[in-house]
Amino acid sequence: MTTADRWQLPDGVEEVLPARARAVEALRRRLLDLYRGWGYQMVIPPLVEFTDSLLIGLGQDLDLLTFKLTDQLSGRTMGVRADITPQVARIDAHSLAQDGISRLCYAGSTLHTRPKTLMASRSPIQLGAELYGDNSLAADVEIVRLMLATLEEAGVGNVTLDLGHVGVYEAVLGSAGLSPAREQTVFDALQRKSLPDLTVALEGVDEKAAALVIALVHLHGDETVLADARELFADQAPAALDAVDALQDVATDVRRQQPDLDIYFDLAELRGYHYHTGIVFAAYAPGHGQALANGGRYDDVGAVFGRARPATGFATDLKALMDLLPPGTEEPGAISMPDADDPALEARVGELRAAGEIVINCLATDPDPRCDRELVEKDGDWQVVPITQDAL
Repeated sequence: MTTADRWQLPDGVEEVLPARARAVEALRRRLLDLYRGWGYQMVIPPLVEFTDSLLIGLGQDLDLLTFKLTDQLSGRTMGVRADITPQVARIDAHSLAQDGISRLCYAGSTLHTRPKTLMASRSPIQLGAELYGDNSLAADVEIVRLMLATLEEAGVGNVTLDLGHVGVYEAVLGSAGLSPAREQTVFDALQRKSLPDLTVALEGVDEKAAALVIALVHLHGDETVLADARELFADQAPAALDAVDALQDVATDVRRQQPDLDIYFDLAELRGYHYHTGIVFAAYAPGHGQALANGGRYDDVGAVFGRARPATGFATDLKALMDLLPPGTEEPGAISMPDADDPALEARVGELRAAGEIVINCLATDPDPRCDRELVEKDGDWQVVPITQDAL
């Protein structure tokens, strides 16, 4: 590697420079304060864990996203976290192990072996909230509302809420009676909403059952989709009706507080199917092709840690939110102080910093370019005065 190449970072791994870092950190603090106001307690899981616990419960995709290394002390395989959700599930199930409802939140860096989507970062700053111990739709509604409040606090407008339920797919596929191998082929085609591939995958399947699976491709849109689904599933897949009713109830409850919210229903939404157990949801905004935040219900994910608990939650990437933030205001000017050994000066500087001012030691050089004021001694008193052009 030449000297000219040493500054390069790996593809998808970014650094955040001062002006943007200040905006991201301010947003992180505001969001964690928001969660605290809703009763969510912050946890800080470790950056690495043994893969025995880190890769449990959230499907093979997480395994593929995780960087692995060997622990030099134990010889066991560790992973750099690609998702904080399983860590929080472990904390709820084992470290806290409390009865009743737990509300936990977090914010931290993650690392992916490959980007989840074409333009995604490989080093997201994941922030989210999880609610354990309640399997009611009221818990799902609370999490959806908190996700929407997160985007509102971040200044994201014109949000579209995407709602789905894995119970629809399970009921429809159950009525088709497919073999595991064929079900995987159908799943792949349905996930891509590829009608030609889905038709081929269903060749030889009972005509009515195949038509029902194919109908899932078209069941997306506004609330009329739910009425169409009820009519379609009533005779052939009645087990799906409970999931459709749950979607209606969640949408109704969310709209009580946000009547103008745009809600989009997608009954073939299969994101996270291998670990989600109920409602799934995501939030989109104009000008951003990928979901800004997503989540859902994932009951019993803590069973591998000894406690099967109902769970629902959401997560977002602070870097993705940062890209949608309006241009930040410039940092307020700073105060230059002389490099002098004076107790009165130190006391005055302490007062100013405690009041939120930025005070920078000039170290016997010209004032820092950010400084628009300076500390000057007048009659034994250190006073803040503007820096004149002559002084520069």
